[in-house]
Amino acid sequence: MPEPSAESLLAHDFVARHPVEASDYLESVSDAEAAELLVALRPQTFLHAFRALGTAKAVAVLQAADPIAAGQLLGRLPPSLAGVLLRGLKAEVRGGLLARLPERDGDELSKLLAFPEATAGSLMDSRIAAFRGSARVGSVLAQLRTHHAERTVLNVFGVDTEGRLSGVVSLHKAALADPEATLDSLIEPAPITVSPFAPRSEVVEIMQTGRMTSVPVVGVDGAPIGVLRLNELMREVSQELSSDLVSMTGASAEERALSSVGFTVRKRLPWLLINLVTAFVAAAVVGLFEGTISKFTALAVLLPVVAGQSGNTGSQALAVVLRGLAVHEITSRSVLRVAVKEFFAGAINGFGVGAVCSVSVFAWSRSLGLALVIGVAMVMAMAIAGVAGAVIPIVLTVAGKDPAQASSILLTTVTDVVGFLSFLGLATMLADFL
Repeated sequence: MPEPSAESLLAHDFVARHPVEASDYLESVSDAEAAELLVALRPQTFLHAFRALGTAKAVAVLQAADPIAAGQLLGRLPPSLAGVLLRGLKAEVRGGLLARLPERDGDELSKLLAFPEATAGSLMDSRIAAFRGSARVGSVLAQLRTHHAERTVLNVFGVDTEGRLSGVVSLHKAALADPEATLDSLIEPAPITVSPFAPRSEVVEIMQTGRMTSVPVVGVDGAPIGVLRLNELMREVSQELSSDLVSMTGASAEERALSSVGFTVRKRLPWLLINLVTAFVAAAVVGLFEGTISKFTALAVLLPVVAGQSGNTGSQALAVVLRGLAVHEITSRSVLRVAVKEFFAGAINGFGVGAVCSVSVFAWSRSLGLALVIGVAMVMAMAIAGVAGAVIPIVLTVAGKDPAQASSILLTTVTDVVGFLSFLGLATMLADFL
């Protein structure tokens, strides 16, 4: 094995003894030059200077470095910091580096990269603009132009020597400051931070209440690991809700206005056939009361009124609950509370609608019994429809099914059956008063 040169020994000694000064040098050279030094120096030596780099520069150096050297360096970093850097890498580079790590280290980092769906960690942008507090403003702005030009940056995060978040500097303030000033001289405490495991609904509420356009996501060790932007969060929520709206009609969330006829038929026809089966179920219920309907033909005229109002009530409850599930405002544990609320809301609305309907029916038919039947049936049908609209999507979610696509068909069956049973059942019981 060849003896190390004097220049190599001096470089190792300088980086080991003066990591902050060495990191300043690495910040000033190109990514490729810094990556060459990573190969030339021992990973343990390079580690001291590397940990003092800003996040953007550190990611760029790993991106340009030899995979073997970069993997050795990652294996020596604290897991939280390694996870931050890995999230900023391109997918193919990240996969290559994880494959070169020892199996145990690779598994640990892979778990850090996977946050539960619809949490802050799964929604954040991990390409954060984080720099040491001692970094010069001029150097920070230069790196932002190089590494963050493709996206909007509103705030720069300052971190201490241990990588913990120390505060925030607005980009406007940094742009107007002296280029030789340090971030520490401009930094302000972060007004609020969130955990990567915070649910999306909580984050949206925090940002809207505090009128914040972005918020840093911080790991358990206090290090910034990403940033959440309100406009991106709201865009995702609106896309999810629009997909649910399409699915509620029995269409596919993947279908577009200009999808081919064949694709459209394949996605829609199965649900139409299922809907046909449920329609026969509702028709069978009506058939049970054929004798009553033949005696009182007015019942056939008023039957769609009860079914229609119960269907509308159920659809209202369904829409609210689907939105609550989409933004994680409610969970399966909320089913009883939501069901009770929708029951009373449906009953009260049913009383109001039923009163108007009873007066109208009496004015038309001059039958007090018929007016009473449709009024009571309206209260019963709308109360039960509200409960069905609340419970069905939650039950489907617990069962692992798409609540948006299956709920509307099941709800239509329930509201039709309940509406027909309540109206025709009461009419049969009170036939002597009709």
